[in-house]
Amino acid sequence: MGRRWTHEILRFVAYDPVTKRAFIMNSASGNATVVNAVDGTVAGTIALGGQPEFVVADGKGKIYVNITDKDQIAEVDAKTLQVLHRWPPAPGVGPSGLSMDRQNRRLFSACDNQKMVVINADTGKVMAALPTGAGTDASLFDPVTGNAFASAGGSGTLTVIHEDSPDKFTVLEDVNTQSGSRTMALDTKTHNVLLVTARHGHGSTHLDVLPNTFVVLVVG
Repeated sequence: MGRRWTHEILRFVAYDPVTKRAFIMNSASGNATVVNAVDGTVAGTIALGGQPEFVVADGKGKIYVNITDKDQIAEVDAKTLQVLHRWPPAPGVGPSGLSMDRQNRRLFSACDNQKMVVINADTGKVMAALPTGAGTDASLFDPVTGNAFASAGGSGTLTVIHEDSPDKFTVLEDVNTQSGSRTMALDTKTHNVLLVTARHGHGSTHLDVLPNTFVVLVVG
């Protein structure tokens, strides 16, 4: 299987416990490779019709994918591998990060135009559009605290949004982090958010990562 994916740009992976399948997003080819977790065989390929970014599974046999270049969120049947719906996250543009409140069926899509869009996972209806920092990338939801997070590497901020109810959402604060801090993970025991970044050069060396500058930021 490694040879098959050599020329792909692999983005993100989600595991569906119902079908026991892993869904691997292939950015370059605009599709997803589906692997049976039990034996590692390829179950099939899903044509997504655009560049997939983050993907989440709802735990009930469906997965949701942000299609960033088409401004869509795709709902996919994990068993049949068919795209069921394509929903626009408007007013969000360029959806990248995606997380989910599985109990209340809400999707949190971090978009390039400094918005976190909340979508009803059953109907595709946009419930809210909250402001975030510039250069947003990842999205997290903590089911214990009811907080959603959008990391913005451009502005060096982490937007914290609270789910007051399934239909009401409030921005609590924008926490200062560090430039480039886009990738993040949730510590489900402490409920801290972990972000990673490093400093870059200036001018002609702006693409070069400076030695000994990699850091893990912990936001409590």
